[in-house]
Amino acid sequence: MSQTAELISYEPATGVELWRGMHGDVDEIVDRARRAWPSWAAEPLSRRIELIRRFAIHVEQDQDAFAELIARETGKPLWEARTEVAAVIAKVDISIKAYADRTGQRKLDSAMQGTAALRHKPHGVMAVLGPYNFPAHLPNGHIIPALIAGNAIVFKPSEKTPAVGQKLVSYFAKAGIPSALVQCLIGGPDEGKALVAHQGVDGVLFTGSAQVGIAINRKLSTDPRKIVALEMGGNNPIVLWDTPKISDAAALIIQSAFTTAGQRCTAARRLIVKASMYDEAIDAVKTLANRIIVGAPFDEPQPFMGTVIDNNTADQLTESFLYLLSNGGKAISHMRQLVEDRPFLSPAIIDTTAMAERPDVELFGPLLQVIKVDDFDEAIAEANNTRFGLSASLIGGEPQQYNRFWANIRAGIVNWNRPTNGASSAAPFGGIGFSGNHRPAAYYAADYCAYPVTSTEMEQPRASVGVGFKDA
Repeated sequence: MSQTAELISYEPATGVELWRGMHGDVDEIVDRARRAWPSWAAEPLSRRIELIRRFAIHVEQDQDAFAELIARETGKPLWEARTEVAAVIAKVDISIKAYADRTGQRKLDSAMQGTAALRHKPHGVMAVLGPYNFPAHLPNGHIIPALIAGNAIVFKPSEKTPAVGQKLVSYFAKAGIPSALVQCLIGGPDEGKALVAHQGVDGVLFTGSAQVGIAINRKLSTDPRKIVALEMGGNNPIVLWDTPKISDAAALIIQSAFTTAGQRCTAARRLIVKASMYDEAIDAVKTLANRIIVGAPFDEPQPFMGTVIDNNTADQLTESFLYLLSNGGKAISHMRQLVEDRPFLSPAIIDTTAMAERPDVELFGPLLQVIKVDDFDEAIAEANNTRFGLSASLIGGEPQQYNRFWANIRAGIVNWNRPTNGASSAAPFGGIGFSGNHRPAAYYAADYCAYPVTSTEMEQPRASVGVGFKDA
């Protein structure tokens, strides 16, 4: 870890330098946050909410420029970057409602026993570690609820999207929230590790890969004083069963697998299809995949898919496709790098039914595996053949089959005739297994941003002693 090191961000679509800045000093930033948070926690809730609403106003006023920055740094199409900015703004009202619903004050009078009260306190300084795929929306989903609850925030954006992270933090300062309360820690893995382990940090809110999340969990396993919320990835199944609406099913499958170039934790990684439907369904999916426009963020017409985050990621995905192909997979649509030395990938589909062992990993990109099965029980078993448990969808089938699917699938998000991705911020978001640690985010983020305190209270002391005392 070095505060003299420089971090540089490049646009994936062009290779042009976008941003550069110095690595931050973890000790200094955490110390500032620790000194700032007691005053913030003592502010009336109404005042905290007022300032956070101002944050939303500033983002809204600058939404076009913010969306353009997101598109440039991530390589995603401008239309999708705009939806991300809209989600950042919408998160404020959702979080205010969630805080009142999940962590509101409660009182219950109990006559001579005084008043029983339930209130919630902030934890203190919260470390937020954000991903590159939604570099504004996902960390914001931790930051806003934590601020409402009265915490201070040290936010370390992904080293691949520091410009967006720094810009997001600037809107809080513009809203009048003291700069020490929401700070941006620029850096790489070393800064992230130091922040997680820092004794001045009271909680770690992480969104990213299972590998990193498990390392955080292991590091903090002997430190129960820190709250830890892990929002990790998925090897998500989408099951296709009996339906006459093949074109609609194909559209849902394409949306699930290839939106954001497959760089969503809820993206469908495995298509499990009934054998009798295989030929017609796969032909429809392949035909639609071949129509996908892959392009740069500001191309016209707008592309459906942009780049993956960088060339190294593109190389790793291509190698994964070749591994599947050389170990029993059958190519349906090959993965190709579409622009020399730039991470534009074609959407790839590969049948892995014949593979003796299918790798249970999150291949974070536009790569869909297809598995053919004969009956519904086999489909459910195959869907559950993973250590992950984030998202799953059933396309087609009867109501009773969906009931069986819902009851038996190991996932935190279970959908019917809807994509695996596109979850609502107004609902809890999270999974089990390698996908999370039972602390769902989105609407339930309020749960890990404050802890409950119960009290029994009387305005004057009142007590008497009875059994076990001598007469006066």
